[in-house]
Amino acid sequence: MANSPQAKKRARQAERRTAVNKARKSRIRTFLRKVEEAIASGDKSAAADALKAAQPEIMRGASKGLFHKNTASRKISRLAARVKALG
Repeated sequence: MANSPQAKKRARQAERRTAVNKARKSRIRTFLRKVEEAIASGDKSAAADALKAAQPEIMRGASKGLFHKNTASRKISRLAARVKALG
């Protein structure tokens, strides 16, 4: 258990950051799910719109440190390829 004032403050900050990160990750997952559902339904225009909305969210997550920049780029790239293949 944290004993020093600094350790107690750090524990509070970690708790707050965890909540923020959890909400952000959940939001990104929702955007990803919308793209997945549009791809599954075979609607190319809806999938393209969903991807366009998801891209900035994914990159924002990378810039905020939720996951690595290359991971975000890879996710976007693979989704874009799947949307493009719908044609």
